[in-house]
Amino acid sequence: MTLAEYIEQHSSPESDALRKITRSTHLELINPRMLSGHVQGRALSMISQMIRPQRILELGTFTGYSALCLAEGLTDEGKLITIEHNDELEDIIRRNLALSPLSEKIELVIGDAKAVLQQLKVEGVKCKGKELFDLVFIDADKKEYCDYLDLVLPLMREGGWILADNTLWDGHIIESAYDKDRQTVALRAFNDKVMQDERLEKVILPLRDGLTIIRVK
Repeated sequence: MTLAEYIEQHSSPESDALRKITRSTHLELINPRMLSGHVQGRALSMISQMIRPQRILELGTFTGYSALCLAEGLTDEGKLITIEHNDELEDIIRRNLALSPLSEKIELVIGDAKAVLQQLKVEGVKCKGKELFDLVFIDADKKEYCDYLDLVLPLMREGGWILADNTLWDGHIIESAYDKDRQTVALRAFNDKVMQDERLEKVILPLRDGLTIIRVK
């Protein structure tokens, strides 16, 4: 038994819907590793349940697994907006979300995350801040993480939380062999940006591929 298997066996199980999404993702797509997976999914769910957010924003949902995990912590009237750039995944995402009653709380937006964030900012100004987010999960284009952070912060409630995935990038983040890799360089810049921003409390957890937990002061 591996340590990863031991951890899975001693963590709460996935729901039937999440197990079906895991299986179909591995059967139908060539990059199933992009799925959050059992342990990280339970961590996302538990963090969300501790926060009990009214509004969640997700950048990058892949096949919908992480959205359903995060939605488990929403308040009764809560809502999750998830943005996915790959329009070829839309039918798969909608099919997967429909496996759970939580789908009623989830709005899928297909489009460029930065463009959608700009529109949300405009709408937020019109609503005088009433549409701010309690929790944001960043898991889209790694090269755009710094821009995402700049666009997300004005949309956050004071004391809100940001989760950023893949911030250790298979350990490449500290390996000189990847000094010219654009994604690695961008993630290093993001980690440095977060570290240097005194408005943010932060910690990187070595969970799966690295999960940074950020609190907006």
